[in-house]
Amino acid sequence: MKKLFYLVFLLVLVYTSYNLLLKTTHFSGEKSSFVYTQTGLSDLADTLVAKKIILDKPSFLIFAKILKVEDKLKPGRFLVLKNTSLLNLLRMLRNNHQASVKFVLNKVRTRAELARLMGATFSTDSATCATYLNSNDSLAKFETDTIQLLTLFIPNTYELYWSTPIAKILQKMKAAADAFWSNNHRMQKAKALGLTPNEVYTLASIVEEETNNDSDKTIIASVYQNRLKINMPLQACPTIKYAMQDFTLTRIYDKYLSNPSPYNTYKNKGLPPGPIGTPAPKTIDLVLDAPNTNYIYFVAKADFSGYHHFSSNYTEHMKFAKEYQLKLDEYQAKKKQKEQ
Repeated sequence: MKKLFYLVFLLVLVYTSYNLLLKTTHFSGEKSSFVYTQTGLSDLADTLVAKKIILDKPSFLIFAKILKVEDKLKPGRFLVLKNTSLLNLLRMLRNNHQASVKFVLNKVRTRAELARLMGATFSTDSATCATYLNSNDSLAKFETDTIQLLTLFIPNTYELYWSTPIAKILQKMKAAADAFWSNNHRMQKAKALGLTPNEVYTLASIVEEETNNDSDKTIIASVYQNRLKINMPLQACPTIKYAMQDFTLTRIYDKYLSNPSPYNTYKNKGLPPGPIGTPAPKTIDLVLDAPNTNYIYFVAKADFSGYHHFSSNYTEHMKFAKEYQLKLDEYQAKKKQKEQ
């Protein structure tokens, strides 16, 4: 009888050791698999079985109960590597060793776009994000509002947890923005221009939309700074697109210039109320380091190279503007002909 007892005990011990310590993940092909925890252990076990991370549900639940995983399990995104033992999987869940997600922030023009990006990256859905981002009461703790919100977002790649709440995401963005402005004498440079960091950011957001060429960006920035100094309307076409919320426009016609929006810099002098997008950090620096010029006007070159002619007098500017308009008309006429 004793021999039978010891044999059963040995078999149980071997099975338990194998199941807990040696039994590993069973998915094939991939080197890893992500697991999301938003519900209870039973649903999680079903997911793990379906993803072939574990073979059976009962063993997982038994060992999870012994290790008191359910008491400490939090919503999150966990990375399970191939050949991870059940014990290590349970420890990872119990200790909340989440995998980070990359919040890749490039060009965003509106709060709606930002909400969609956040909803696609984090556990909070885009509708909830939009509600938060459209509330001045929610944004007040970050010393911003719905108009200046984008100034908190310096384009970069940020690592956070998938389950990070919106408030903590914005807290991280604000900390990153504060660090950005405290480096490389940016605050002092902005002050020397007679602008606040938010105003520099807003100006950079306009310059960002004007061209992809860095050599032109900094001169365009000088043009706009010159216009601000002489109290001349910026007359920035990108602000018309923003005012109309139509970023597909390729040509700004006179009929668009009567738009009553405060972002219409043809009707309103000075900078618009806030940024019209998220400028690249390099563009912000190009604005801060813009050269002193006497240019007041600029227009795209007629060769469609993406570069611009810069002028200090209206007569010269109009000569280049007419050249460009003529070439643009010819191009559009040929394009229309091909489409027919």
